[in-house]
Amino acid sequence: MRSMTGGRIIQGAAWLAAAAALPRPALAHHAMGGAAPATLWQGVASGLAHPVIGLDHLAFLLAIGLLAAAAPARGLRALGLVLAGGLAGAALHLAGIGLGPVEALVALSVLLAGALLLAPAPRPAALLGLAAALAGLVHGHAYAEAVAGAGPVPVLGYLASLTVMQAALVLGAMAAARWFGAARSVQPRRLAGLAVAGIGAVALGAALLA
Repeated sequence: MRSMTGGRIIQGAAWLAAAAALPRPALAHHAMGGAAPATLWQGVASGLAHPVIGLDHLAFLLAIGLLAAAAPARGLRALGLVLAGGLAGAALHLAGIGLGPVEALVALSVLLAGALLLAPAPRPAALLGLAAALAGLVHGHAYAEAVAGAGPVPVLGYLASLTVMQAALVLGAMAAARWFGAARSVQPRRLAGLAVAGIGAVALGAALLA
């Protein structure tokens, strides 16, 4: 019963994600409406909102959670690498070090996450770990754009709340998948994989046309 319910939930989420991926007016991609946060609390609020209002980032984090549900130990290691890579990427951005076409790289990481959900067999742990760290690096670099030019206090608040929110989204998706019995069910994983890959493809197209 839980497996059927989990499948319906993931199917509904897939349709919602696909609809949300359709072209829409830009929202400056962070919570402060385009302005860098000026206070600690503004930094915290922006960090909490950023992974949710950026659909590509959200799809990536939820995909990591669904992948982690099938192999929790490996998934938790991947989460740690994503978070560590994200902080490193943010530090590079704030230090003025670029990573090339970051938005396109973020989109490619979303596509990869969708492909992993669609894949029938698990991949080697070392390969997944490297992919998680590199994906975290480019996502973190993109996240840091929201606090470019901000002072150290709002930046620290932003990075702390951003890290907490990312972890919460991954762990929440992981717990929901395991609770509803959808962690190893093929059909829900395929639906989620198609939705995540579709979001990545839309994001990649937008990045290439920008």
